[in-house]
Amino acid sequence: MRLFTQAADALSGTTKKLEKIRLLAELLKSLPLDDAAQSAIFLTGQAFPRHEERALGIGGSTLYRQVAELTGKIPEELTAIYRKHGDLGDVAEEALHDIHAGRDVTIAEVASTFENLATIRNQAQKSAQLKSLLEKSSPADVKYIIKIITGDLRIGLKESLVEEAIAKAFERPTDAVRRANMLTGDIGKTLRLAAADQIASATMALFHPIGFMLATPVETAAELFDANQSQFLVEEKYDGIRAQIHKSDNRVKIFSRTLDEVTEFPELVAPIAALPGEFIFDGEILAWKGAQPLPFTELQKRLGRKTNQLNLWAQHEVPVKFVPFDILYLNSEILLDLPLRDRRAKLATLFSAPYDSTIELAPAKLCDSPDSVASAFRDALAAGHEGIVAKDPQSAYTPGRRGGNWFKLKEPFATLDVAVTAVEYGHGKRHGVLSDYTFAVRSGEQLLNIGKAYSGLTDAEIAEYTDYFLQHTTEDQGFRRIVEPTVVIEVAFNNMQKSNRHASGYALRFPRIVRFRPDKPVAEIDTLARVEELYAKQTTLPSNSKNLSE
Repeated sequence: MRLFTQAADALSGTTKKLEKIRLLAELLKSLPLDDAAQSAIFLTGQAFPRHEERALGIGGSTLYRQVAELTGKIPEELTAIYRKHGDLGDVAEEALHDIHAGRDVTIAEVASTFENLATIRNQAQKSAQLKSLLEKSSPADVKYIIKIITGDLRIGLKESLVEEAIAKAFERPTDAVRRANMLTGDIGKTLRLAAADQIASATMALFHPIGFMLATPVETAAELFDANQSQFLVEEKYDGIRAQIHKSDNRVKIFSRTLDEVTEFPELVAPIAALPGEFIFDGEILAWKGAQPLPFTELQKRLGRKTNQLNLWAQHEVPVKFVPFDILYLNSEILLDLPLRDRRAKLATLFSAPYDSTIELAPAKLCDSPDSVASAFRDALAAGHEGIVAKDPQSAYTPGRRGGNWFKLKEPFATLDVAVTAVEYGHGKRHGVLSDYTFAVRSGEQLLNIGKAYSGLTDAEIAEYTDYFLQHTTEDQGFRRIVEPTVVIEVAFNNMQKSNRHASGYALRFPRIVRFRPDKPVAEIDTLARVEELYAKQTTLPSNSKNLSE
């Protein structure tokens, strides 16, 4: 691992993209092919290739316990080191500096241990395997082993840079390397193909998910149009589960946006299998009853139900529908590079004959002005959807990336004025500031927590209020501080659900901080009664209407 850790440290020490690519390329060229392929995977912050469903099953508490045992540090000492670094891997390296000096493990040993961890179900046995690896590792080895397990190397590296480094190391076209990695879902296999000058032979394999194309958020319809763009295909933006469906013969697999297999909707398998051909769809799974979609909170009732008895009950109580809006592969033909207009035409041909009502082709409307897009947006809200997605009719499908071709326009379900009751130190570049806010609504004289948010504020605002909260802490819990409830913020969210996690009995979905409200005293923040009112409207209104936040 020594060459790997030295290169990773060098990568973390530069912000220059070309220098990162140079360092990566030199590392990959210097290693034996097997080690280079495995390093490419590790450098993406993953233990296994992206397309695989294996998981290590090692949680943060297990890692923390292992570090404590290895170092002999008491919790207070580890907490002090953590506040300095904000990363458990860096904590382990510092704490082990004088203990594990001179030790080293190989990349193959780390990979082999990861393979074993993925097959072990007993947590005690997992811990023993991991402990054995860490005990013979250098401080730098331990640091990066932990970072790989947690999925974040924190060295300013993206998978796209690893792709560029492979292209540089083996003198292959970058676009060809990117495409091979996208099709195979395996950066290690991509490196092997590049080394053998077989990068053009990469093919798409069914039942291995590829990254989803992403949409860029915009605030208004007018932002979409410029001198280069005069038309958009506009679709309704659904509040469900993004799903990629692979089908061949009678075999069907459904994958989530995180590329994990989804098994909670068995009633979709037969109607999808009945469609002709071999294909990959991109679309959305929605809770649906009658002629209308149900809120996402209803769909959540279906998640995690694995037994047949629970599934039968859930299928009756919360029926679902799959709405495809794109096709990526059809009968051995990769469609990613076709214009969206042509992909939609091929998708429509599959639905030209009668088909099961649990599948419904997503409608699309061609809009050529901000007014027509705004009209489509209002229609989508009235139909019970989140908003719209506007897509360039000529756009190719670019897996796993946002770009200037797909845009989403939506509005929050509502906003609440709430009081900050607790704050936590952030992670990464925010490890030294209090950036995660827990907040509450009023119930009589009580404040009842309803959620936590960490997005929406500027660095300057976070720094200013960090100083304030440090001076108004009532209980220091280490990473977390209970604070005087004097700061009011406005929080937007998509919807809410009942939850035992918070004292209010509710939790907000996708909460984000809109602004500080220094003009509003805590006595005037929103109440639990207001929350209950919004929850009731959420389950009865067909649209996400602005009047809910007024």
